[in-house]
Amino acid sequence: METDPLTAAIDAQAPLVVLSPHLDDAVLSCGGLMSYAAQRTEVRVVTFFTEAGTPPYTLSGRRYLRQVGQPDAERLYRDRRAEDGEVLGRLGAHWLHLGLRDGLFRRRPSASGARIGWAHRVLPELGYVYPTYRLHVSSGRISRHDTDTLSRVRAALGQLHFPPHTVLLAPAGVGGHVDHVLVRTAAELSGRPVVYYGDFPYNQRHGFDRGFVGRNGLGAVEWSRELAAKSPLVRGYRSQADALFPGGRVPLSPEVYLLARNGRVSGAHVGGSPWPS
Repeated sequence: METDPLTAAIDAQAPLVVLSPHLDDAVLSCGGLMSYAAQRTEVRVVTFFTEAGTPPYTLSGRRYLRQVGQPDAERLYRDRRAEDGEVLGRLGAHWLHLGLRDGLFRRRPSASGARIGWAHRVLPELGYVYPTYRLHVSSGRISRHDTDTLSRVRAALGQLHFPPHTVLLAPAGVGGHVDHVLVRTAAELSGRPVVYYGDFPYNQRHGFDRGFVGRNGLGAVEWSRELAAKSPLVRGYRSQADALFPGGRVPLSPEVYLLARNGRVSGAHVGGSPWPS
């Protein structure tokens, strides 16, 4: 059986870099592949949206905080950053948190800090870029009020230095969460060879964006190795695991990756800032 280009690159010890929108997405979507790669090469995870915000929160924000049992969003995200470091450290992966604000807590510039007026306190949704989860955060569309965030994501990606032949993974944006779409868009516009991963658990209910797949000439590859190692890693995200998987069981579905049909999965990038050690 012919080896797929992704396996061949990792077996050849190509470094692996995973772009993760949030503090768990890399392991949720790529935990099996990362476990396999960590035994053979260097694995690094870049997480973009690692900060929350202060009250008042939207109704969607409050519902999320109730769901995870932590009313203080800033404390929750401190816990989440610590969990991420523990899990990735256990895996033997390096990690970098970029400190951007999660879409659920992202305010418009005119509605931040001391400028929050009475109307925004009574109806916080007025001051948020994405006022509701269902209609806005998970819409698959980047708000016209969020172009600065896209610029910051692209700039952060452009400043990273990747060793030659790095395999770069980015979310495919399955399910339409805007933070995933922002990272996918930055990766797509970067000009680098990118392998896109199926966003778990969203991919249990939604399919890939056909337009995105078509314009990039992508084909799907399933990954089933090391899936047993994935469940304990996911459970390490204690603040999220019970809400994501109420029964306690993490489905061990094969991971799905989208590769360019020309077979190119890696490239070299010269310049930019060196990765912090």
